[in-house]
Amino acid sequence: MEIPDWISPVLFGAGTGALALSLVGFTWGGWLTERAARRMSDDAVLSAVALSLLPYCLERAERDPNSAAIVADMKIARAFQRPGLVAAAGWATPLGEDKPNRELARACGIALTPTALPAQ
Repeated sequence: MEIPDWISPVLFGAGTGALALSLVGFTWGGWLTERAARRMSDDAVLSAVALSLLPYCLERAERDPNSAAIVADMKIARAFQRPGLVAAAGWATPLGEDKPNRELARACGIALTPTALPAQ
């Protein structure tokens, strides 16, 4: 069986077009791999849970007799240390859980020390 001469340029063009389409789609077209989409979905779920539990955290901070001292420590602490202070105080531990929610601790730390945030 003899292969026609026109097959080679057609296959080369199809391969080049597929490569260009993939490059444009993943770079500028907003295409995602399954792993990236799953990671975005997981991040959105964690943020939504933290946002829904934020009033609980703020209420626990309000009722804690040591809250003034902890919030004062948070105001002088660096931004990455604030969630640890909230978690150590126990304000970011939802009912029925044995360990604090990291996203909730971060959101609660931001809500409790809005003036300690750097100017943007």
